[in-house]
Amino acid sequence: MNLDSASLSIIAAPLLAGVLVTITHVPMGREVLKRGIIFIDLAVAQIAGLGVILALMLDFNMGDWQTQLIAVVAALLGAALIGGFERWWPNSQEALIGSTFVMAATASLLLLAGDPHAGEHMTDLLAGQLLWVDSQQLLPVAAVYGVVLLLWSLLGPGRLRFYLLFAVTVTVSVQLVGVYLVFSSLIIPALAVRRLQGFSAILAGCLIGVLAFAAGLLCSLWFDWPAGPAVVWMLAFFGVLFGFTLGAQRGVANAN
Repeated sequence: MNLDSASLSIIAAPLLAGVLVTITHVPMGREVLKRGIIFIDLAVAQIAGLGVILALMLDFNMGDWQTQLIAVVAALLGAALIGGFERWWPNSQEALIGSTFVMAATASLLLLAGDPHAGEHMTDLLAGQLLWVDSQQLLPVAAVYGVVLLLWSLLGPGRLRFYLLFAVTVTVSVQLVGVYLVFSSLIIPALAVRRLQGFSAILAGCLIGVLAFAAGLLCSLWFDWPAGPAVVWMLAFFGVLFGFTLGAQRGVANAN
């Protein structure tokens, strides 16, 4: 379990991917909690993944621009659909979002029904291949995330902008880290820091995310675990740890 230079070189690019995902997802996750649409990330992520699977069925390579276009269009359509739920059926929104997720997930299974590599494709979609991310992949990802964060900070998350920026971000993130990590990195840090406000909440959420990615990647190397699920569990661990620590500090402060 020695942390040598070889280990650091292996996890350097995946860890940088985790940092990029974290600093983009934390503010969006807080907005998701604020709006009370917890499962939007799962639904949009699954719809974006459905777009990727559709591209596979059309014999496009995963790196081709056609794949990206299909995934983005699918995510935008999904976000538009969910935006319609918020506008027209707000009281049933969560149920409708959950139903949309199930429909997208089962559509993926139906599309892959005759594919001998269906299990591999679904595993890649859900759990991702974080440990195999390389630095070349991160350049376009950083560019997209940078534009998203700039627009988010300058214009704010208005309803239309929120769904648009969210769909684009989730499309990129799903192909980078998988559906499970998209949901976990959006919700768990935001949930852990929900009692904080302003920049301190963003900073604390990012710290939780970066620590979780680092710990999960190291566990993946040391114990030969799949990286995505390992990071999900580390997110839960550090999220719970931070939540209890913050609650204990507030309890002491109130007692004094």
